[in-house]
Amino acid sequence: MTDLIALMADLEEYLGDPWDAGALMPYPRILAADEDQRYPHEFVDVLASWGLYDWIVPAANGGKAVNVEDGFNLYRLVGRRDPTSATAMVLTSLSYMPVWIAGSPEQRQHFADAIRGGRKLAWGLSERRHGSDVLANETTARRTDGGWLLNGEKWTIGNATVACTVMVHARTSDKGGPGGYSIFAVEKDCVPPGQLAHLPDEPLHGLRGLDMSGVRLTDCFVPDSALVGRAGQGLEIALKSSQLARIAIASIAMACVDTALRSTLDFAGRRVIFGGTVAEVPYSRRQLAESFAELLIADALTTGAVRSLQLAPAQASVWSSVVKYFVPTLLEETLARLTTVLGARYYLRAHPRHGIFQKVLRDFAISNFADGNTVVNLKNIALQLDGLLASAVGQDPGEVARARAAVADLFDPARPMPPYEPAAQQLFSRAGDDSVLALRSAVGELRRAAETAGGRDAAWLAGCADTAGQLADEVHRLADEHAKLFADQGRAAGQSAELYDLAKQYSAVSAAAACVHLHLHGRDSLTPALRSPAVLLLCLERLLRRFHPTRRVTGPDDIDTVAGVLAEAHREGWLFSFRPYRVGW
Repeated sequence: MTDLIALMADLEEYLGDPWDAGALMPYPRILAADEDQRYPHEFVDVLASWGLYDWIVPAANGGKAVNVEDGFNLYRLVGRRDPTSATAMVLTSLSYMPVWIAGSPEQRQHFADAIRGGRKLAWGLSERRHGSDVLANETTARRTDGGWLLNGEKWTIGNATVACTVMVHARTSDKGGPGGYSIFAVEKDCVPPGQLAHLPDEPLHGLRGLDMSGVRLTDCFVPDSALVGRAGQGLEIALKSSQLARIAIASIAMACVDTALRSTLDFAGRRVIFGGTVAEVPYSRRQLAESFAELLIADALTTGAVRSLQLAPAQASVWSSVVKYFVPTLLEETLARLTTVLGARYYLRAHPRHGIFQKVLRDFAISNFADGNTVVNLKNIALQLDGLLASAVGQDPGEVARARAAVADLFDPARPMPPYEPAAQQLFSRAGDDSVLALRSAVGELRRAAETAGGRDAAWLAGCADTAGQLADEVHRLADEHAKLFADQGRAAGQSAELYDLAKQYSAVSAAAACVHLHLHGRDSLTPALRSPAVLLLCLERLLRRFHPTRRVTGPDDIDTVAGVLAEAHREGWLFSFRPYRVGW
């Protein structure tokens, strides 16, 4: 089992203090590259030299990727410095997924060696006219002697120009449909002249240095050996690949907010106004504590989601869509709150201390639409909502007992996991959602913990139980509204705005369940200060207020406690996470 804490500390030490101009990835050079819109070759090479690519290559093929959470958290560290570099490297990781899922042993090894040798990959899925509607893709692949002829365009594709290989999703049946697409590994060096052209790089609002371009294929010949998996398996492979992608992109979102919160804390602790620091102003103090709590909510939710890919692959479709919708949506609000605390300085591009804030604010936007936008992910949750709600409301004793055992593994980072096998992931969860199913039982555990605790912990735990209980009650309301919606609208309810609203609310309950389960089952792996039920209480309050915007369950003393935990984490150099990851700055 990887010592992830030591591994992350080693990467941080290798990269050095980002405020030190002589470090390997310092903010001044990162900001300069962003201003010049330069692809981060320099930083990608630095990270590759440390061995970061090894953590996206299966151990069976010479890499070190056994647990998904290792790579997830390493890229989260990189994203705190430069989301552009992190995204550039994640793109290669995600482009390898079709091969990992369905490729032949020879393909897996060939592209694993290519990645470890510093060659970049791109994932040619989207098209200009169709975006996320992959079943409308027009790029075609037709059989010919010894291989296939590809025709069409892929746009906008990350790494499309700098990559040596583009994994192309193409129509192989005139009828199209779920079985009408396949995936081909187009190795540019092997393509005859004139058959592949690069499309212009698209200037971006954030991630300015990223290669976001495309390819045009004109009777582009690829041999039979370029086909990944079976002909007609393309959609299945693409959807399974997207499950990891949707969770992985959350690491970039969390990294951006970690840096933004850290920058804001530096300002709030030094800026004196009206006779005291900004951090001492009760309103600002609460805003900072609430921002911290929201980042921790994302941390808890992604902890379960990342581990579910190995421990509950049958539920990957639910976990991945909940994370992809909820984490960017929640943290976008967090960033907006931090801009009000930081004030005008967040708008300054060249400020020696706060220039990085405006960069991560812009870069964060990629998490909202990459690998399936908000609507796509809400639709995926909505399509499964009937079964998810029925399971959670029904509370079948046998299923609840099974779910309780499952979440004990999911939310205890010390529990070992089987090696990651992405092909085992399912496209539709017939097993429900163990996290939400076990929430009601977890509320009972909180109540029992409150009865045996002493001092302030007893009151906090009782408050946590009450608040989590209210959130669990929302599941029954959601089930009632879901049934009424379909009774009133019939089949039209499946495309209704109201159904998408219910999917949003389900995601908030899922996030609450994750926070509770991590507190109950992962305590021994948490930073000691973050085991405080005061932290959990504020996290649950933030989620309850998504249903009841004016309801508060915390007071000034509770906020002071959480603000103290935040200040200690910042002062001692801990990542803003439940886990004790030392970052030093």
